[in-house]
Amino acid sequence: MNRKNLGGTALVVLPFLLAPVVDLVLFLVCRDRLPDRPAGHFTLDGRADGHMALIWYPVLCTLVFAVTGVSWSLMVRRGEFHGRAHRLLVAGGYAFAGFFGWLMAAVLLANVDAVEGARGEAQGVSLPLWQLAAALGAAVLAGGIGAGLAALRPAPVPPAGGEPGGDAARIALADGEVAGWTRSVGSRWLPLIVLLLVALGVVGLILSGWAAGLPPLLTAVLMAGFVRPCVAVDRRGITVSGMLRWPRVRVPLDRIEAASSQDISPVAEYGGWGYRVRPGRTGVMLRSGEGIVAKLTDGRKFAVTVDDSATGAALLNTLIDQRRAEH
Repeated sequence: MNRKNLGGTALVVLPFLLAPVVDLVLFLVCRDRLPDRPAGHFTLDGRADGHMALIWYPVLCTLVFAVTGVSWSLMVRRGEFHGRAHRLLVAGGYAFAGFFGWLMAAVLLANVDAVEGARGEAQGVSLPLWQLAAALGAAVLAGGIGAGLAALRPAPVPPAGGEPGGDAARIALADGEVAGWTRSVGSRWLPLIVLLLVALGVVGLILSGWAAGLPPLLTAVLMAGFVRPCVAVDRRGITVSGMLRWPRVRVPLDRIEAASSQDISPVAEYGGWGYRVRPGRTGVMLRSGEGIVAKLTDGRKFAVTVDDSATGAALLNTLIDQRRAEH
């Protein structure tokens, strides 16, 4: 890693180190004044409706900040964020650390000197709603600090992309010959997101029951079906599908004017990953790097990140020529 990327990584990781350190130091200072089973979940009116073993506080604090911090730093190492997107990435990390760090500290302090019940559960503990507002304020303040720090150092510059046109590459096919092309797309981030959702679901089940644990677990199952999707190019056009028949994205051949292979930065050009809709363009962004960019007949663009995109784009241009010759 060069010095520039190292500095960017350190800038993003910093809040994910400071916030848990503050919370864990506070935990050690208050350890002897905490019940064996502190309140860990609260209703909207501030009343405690769930408890956890005391050991879960440092475990949960470390797990959340470690997983999120590593994910953020990996994105910076890939160098996929440019200009304003880079500053938003840094600010978002600081905001998350400020929000969650404040809430963890507030929950801990609410349990200090609480009366213990028969099973060691904290009694009469409450978390006022103003603590949520204070956490949002901490997030805004921390995010502003992160954005300011990011503005002090130069952000990466996005790569320049070409424009699909009539002089793009072709694949020679004989008259009447039929050809197709498929590639699986590997995503580094989707498996991490699935694992994070599973972890959150398990923690939710332990701390609060099915109501909190089931939604992230179901989301993880749905996303797992799209961990390694397939991109196909044939006479039907471009098709992107997962292990299941749905969801599936298809752009018909008659809507495509030309195609090319380009280097794509999902965040800078499309605002993130997944199925993206931006002014003048749509796309399926599963990682950064090369991809097929198709110029559509209505002037918009459709893109999908995939290996060997030059072959896929060349075949698309050949199929487009064949279709035009037939008509």
